[in-house]
Amino acid sequence: MAEQKRHDPEDGTKGPLDLMPLLAKELLAGGLSGGFAKTAVAPLERVKILFQTRRAEFQSTGLIRSAVRIAKTEGLLGFYRGNGASVARIIPYSAIHYTSYEEYRRLIIQTFPDVWKGPALDLMAGSLSGGTAVLFTYPLDLTRTKLAYQIVSPTKLGASGMVNNEQVYRGITDCLTRTYREGGIRGLYRGVAPTLVGIFPYAGLKFYFYEEMKRHVPEEYNKSIMAKLTCGSVAGLLGQTFTYPLEVVRRQMQIQKLQPSDNAELKGTFKSILLIAQRQGWKQLFSGLSINYIKVVPSSAIGFTVYDTMKLYLRVPSREKTAVEN
Repeated sequence: MAEQKRHDPEDGTKGPLDLMPLLAKELLAGGLSGGFAKTAVAPLERVKILFQTRRAEFQSTGLIRSAVRIAKTEGLLGFYRGNGASVARIIPYSAIHYTSYEEYRRLIIQTFPDVWKGPALDLMAGSLSGGTAVLFTYPLDLTRTKLAYQIVSPTKLGASGMVNNEQVYRGITDCLTRTYREGGIRGLYRGVAPTLVGIFPYAGLKFYFYEEMKRHVPEEYNKSIMAKLTCGSVAGLLGQTFTYPLEVVRRQMQIQKLQPSDNAELKGTFKSILLIAQRQGWKQLFSGLSINYIKVVPSSAIGFTVYDTMKLYLRVPSREKTAVEN
């Protein structure tokens, strides 16, 4: 049998990875990074959402007691309630987020070759890419929150679709379908305003801090996994701190239709912040922040590390090189 010819970059031949379009490589790297990161921290994300929304039951219980309660009520799988919707959202979200970041960055360099340089470039491209990804995937984020909000197993749900006067959904498709029937497209995008208000600074700051810290890493450590983990975790931590109250507003907007006892409807981002502060106290705007600190470090670190590692494996050229070539 003739020996199979291997790809040798020095002899001018092209392998399968070289034939893959650049956009496809960036989408694949971004999607995988998001899926790995989100699944790794799914239990912490579930508890955090319950802290942000289930005020009566979880506000004063703490992380450990909340985890014990979930385990007793729903079992191990309870920690991953809504994670299917989360992964279904995060893969296209991350793919669009990271890829549009690269595209926006190249576009800005081409349009303003002498103006947009350095950290300002990462800040602008990151903000625009975050907003783009949100608009494409928001209904799945809404679904993820509603499913994570439930603390009753769908297998115990009766024909009425209600448990203890609360709406309960059987899964992703059921939640999307019923949400659309109840509120149309507008219902699927409930809470998108504070999400966009928060994602622009968060996504921009996250990429800004990550790229800026990478610039100060000695060249011999540029490809180090530990260096990428450190830069990614600090970037996520700093970016999230500035925008956390907006995430609380978003979560409460998403599930307010599931709380018939709440009479005052949350409308408008900044009015909602004031309303939550008046009704629940300013502390509620930061409910779950400590869990978020625990979650965001591994999540951002894993996300950025998998993304950069996949780009190296897929042989994605540097941003500056592709910008110049285009």
